[in-house]
Amino acid sequence: MVEQSDRARLLDWEEIPPPAPAPTQAVPSPAVKTNAPEKTSPPDGRTRGGRAPRAGWGAAGARGPNSVTAVVASGDGRPARPQADRSVPGWDGANSLGADHVGLSVKEQWEEKDQIVAVFVVTFDTRSGNMVEWSLPQDMNLDGVEFKSIASGSHRITSDFIYFRKGRYFGLACFANMPVESELERGARMKSVGILSPSYTLLYRYMQFLENQVRLQLRCPGQYAPLEAFYEDKKATLLPMANGHVTSCPTWSVTNISRCMHPEMKITHPAGCMSQFICFFGEQIMVLWKFALLRKRILIFSPPPVGVVCYRVYCCCSLANVSLLGVGVSVPELRPFFYVNIADITALEKELSYVACTTEKIFEEKKQLYDVYVDNQNVKTHRSDLQPLLRLSASDKEKYAKLSVQRQMLLYSQEVEGDCTSNEEDLFILFFMELNDRIFQILGEVAASSEPILTAEHVRAMGLDPHGDRTFLVDLLEVYGIDVMLVIDNPCCP
Repeated sequence: MVEQSDRARLLDWEEIPPPAPAPTQAVPSPAVKTNAPEKTSPPDGRTRGGRAPRAGWGAAGARGPNSVTAVVASGDGRPARPQADRSVPGWDGANSLGADHVGLSVKEQWEEKDQIVAVFVVTFDTRSGNMVEWSLPQDMNLDGVEFKSIASGSHRITSDFIYFRKGRYFGLACFANMPVESELERGARMKSVGILSPSYTLLYRYMQFLENQVRLQLRCPGQYAPLEAFYEDKKATLLPMANGHVTSCPTWSVTNISRCMHPEMKITHPAGCMSQFICFFGEQIMVLWKFALLRKRILIFSPPPVGVVCYRVYCCCSLANVSLLGVGVSVPELRPFFYVNIADITALEKELSYVACTTEKIFEEKKQLYDVYVDNQNVKTHRSDLQPLLRLSASDKEKYAKLSVQRQMLLYSQEVEGDCTSNEEDLFILFFMELNDRIFQILGEVAASSEPILTAEHVRAMGLDPHGDRTFLVDLLEVYGIDVMLVIDNPCCP
C-alpha cells in the first residue's frame, strides 16, 4: 500500500498589516485574458537574471588560483576524458562572492527584500478552460501560468498550493474549488491566486495571504482591491543588467558562507518537510541522494494535491547540499522546476539537470525528458547505465540505519530531557551535508596528493562501499571532473 503523506504546513507567516482599504465600491471585472502555453524560455534552457540562494546546488563562483584541468580515470578501461578548467574540491579557498556583493554586509546579503513581480487570478471556465482573469502589472507576460496555477486533475480536490517556474521567475499559487448552484459553472467554481518572484525562498511568506484571497475570489469574484494593495506594497525593485534584462536585488551565494547555509535552509523550507520526505521514502532516500549528487534529471509523479510533492522537489535538491568552496562550480545546477505540465516540455528538453514534479501520467512515456522517474515511492530509471544505482549497497543501509538511530536519540532527548535546541530538520539536513562534505573533502585531498590514487580505504572513509558503490563513485568522478585514479576492481561475482 502506498503511504499517504499529510499536507505539510509552511512556517507561520507574519503578515505586515496591509494599507487601509479603499472605500468600498464595486470593482468592475476586466475582460478575461486567454493565454497560450509558455514559449518564453531562454534558448539555452538556462535562467537569465538573478539567482536565488540555493542550498548547496553548485553555486557559481570565480575560479581560484588552484584551478586545474581535470582528467577522469575511471579505472574500468575507458579512456580518460579531459575536463574544462575548474576549482578542485577540497582546497579552493577563492572567494566566490560576485561583484554584486561588494560593500554588502553579511546581514544585508542575508536579508532578502520583498520581490513580487506579478500577482494574478486564474479561473477555470467551462467553455474556454484555464484563463488568466486578472493580473498586475498589466504588461507582464503571464503566458502559461494558467496551466501552472491549476494542476491537471485539481477538479477532484477542494484546495491545493503549487510552486512552479515561469521563465526566470518562481511562482506560488493557491487553488480552491467551491461548489456553487450554477448551471453555467456546472456546479463548481475553481480559481487560483498566485504571485511571481525572482526567488522562491520568500514565497512561503505569502501562503496565508494567497489562501485567504482565493477564498475571497470564490465568494466575491472581482474583488481585486486587496491584491492591488498587496502588489503596491510588495512589488520588486529590479536592477538593470548590462544586456538589458533585469535581475533581482543582490543575493549571496550559499556556498561561500557555510555557517549561514543551514539557517537559510531552515527559513525557506516548510516545517516538517524534510522529516516527512525521508519517512515517506525510507531507505530509498539513499538512492535519490545519489541521483541528486550526480545531477540527474529527476521527475516525480503524483496525483493531486501537488503541494506536498513540490516539497519533495525541494527536499530532493537539498540532498545534494555541499558547503565546501569550489565544489560544483562547473557541473550543471540541480535546478528545482517544481510543478511542470505538458506546456513545459520544450523547456525541460533543454535542461541538463533538474528536479520537478507533475500530475500528468503522460510524462512517463516521454523518456527523453528525464533520467529518473519517481512514481510515489517507486524510484526507477530507463537508462541501463543508471540501473545499478537503484540497488542499495551495504553502506547505504548502514547510513540509513545510522540516521534512524540518530533520529530516535533526538526524539528521546526531546521527550525525556526536554531538549529544544535541535530538531529533526536540523538532523536530516546536517546529516547529508556532512556526508557530501566528507566525500568531496577526501576526493580533493587525494587529487591534490603526489599519488592521486583512490583506494578502498579512501572509499570506506567516505562512508561508501568499495564494491557496491563503485558505479556511483565512477560516475561522481566523471561528473565533477576529479583527477584521481580508481584502483578498486569489480568483485568476481555479485
